[in-house]
Amino acid sequence: MADLELKGLRKSFGGLEVIKGVDLTVRDREFVVFVGPSGCGKSTLLRMIAGLEPISSGNLLIDGQRENDSEPMDRGLAMVFQSYALYPHMTVEENMGFALRVAKLPKEDRARMVREAAEVLELGHLLSRRPRELSGGQRQRVAIGRAIVRNPKIFLFDEPLSNLDAALRVNMRLELMRLHQRLQATMIYVTHDQTEAMTMADKIVVLRDGRIEQVGAPMDLYNRPANMFVAGFIGAPKMNFLPLQAGSGALRLPGGSVLPGMQAAEGMVLGLRPEHIALGPARPGGLAWSGTLRLIERLGGLSNLHVDLPDGTGLVVQTDGGFDGRPGDALDLWADRARLHLFDSAEQRVDLEARRTEPA
Repeated sequence: MADLELKGLRKSFGGLEVIKGVDLTVRDREFVVFVGPSGCGKSTLLRMIAGLEPISSGNLLIDGQRENDSEPMDRGLAMVFQSYALYPHMTVEENMGFALRVAKLPKEDRARMVREAAEVLELGHLLSRRPRELSGGQRQRVAIGRAIVRNPKIFLFDEPLSNLDAALRVNMRLELMRLHQRLQATMIYVTHDQTEAMTMADKIVVLRDGRIEQVGAPMDLYNRPANMFVAGFIGAPKMNFLPLQAGSGALRLPGGSVLPGMQAAEGMVLGLRPEHIALGPARPGGLAWSGTLRLIERLGGLSNLHVDLPDGTGLVVQTDGGFDGRPGDALDLWADRARLHLFDSAEQRVDLEARRTEPA
């Protein structure tokens, strides 16, 4: 397998720069996920790594070797696309072994390598079928198998599950995680789905407008987002953001609750995840609100409550699925101060401890 380094990578289409100086290291055997909204540049960046898009400036290094100008087939990478891109007239076995045939490997070696990949993906009983006889999940496994037989240095996945229904996506996520453990391979995976990123990645790369916003382990991004963009993108439901009013050594929240003993500054925003807001009166050291229940999203084991505060600010609160309230009910809410996130007027994370003016 291999290490990958991106150094000041840029990509322009005419006068439009879409990748704006990306620096990133992917270590051997890591499962790295590029995540971000549509148009952020994640697929373009993956295609630059694969050699399908030329690099405008910067350097791409694989195991320390500059590969900017190498042909895709010479980089030792294998890519799995959103569309399965299978040859409809070929069997599963022929599809999986096509690259090996082009490389003129002996027939016996091709057959052995295809059988081994089919065993890993539980496709052995489907080798004689054609793509039209397969389900969507089986077709995607064939596309992955076609990559496995090449024994690449790095696997590249470009939103491979987006064409599958919800149940199949969950199953394929688990299969890809097991595949990574079994192959001990370096994998780079592109998705717009933060749930896929959180559940699959060793390391997440959050992109926006062609730049990296934050890189880190899933729970690092969840617990310490670098800015409001990352805080709002990672986590479901998304983080609540509450504008703060500064004054006389305290920060005042919508609805009247006060965060005392804090160095105040204009334009600060408080972040609070729905799962970190509880129902009931405040406990010592907590923050308290009262609001009116507007809407309930019932998800089985969990319920998302949409609550209006007296000043019109809305909060989303995640609670137990057995919640039996009704729209219009008055609710008391509280949150532990240890669960708060604070952001400045530039939407960057602020260390809560650094803002304290008195002991907690």
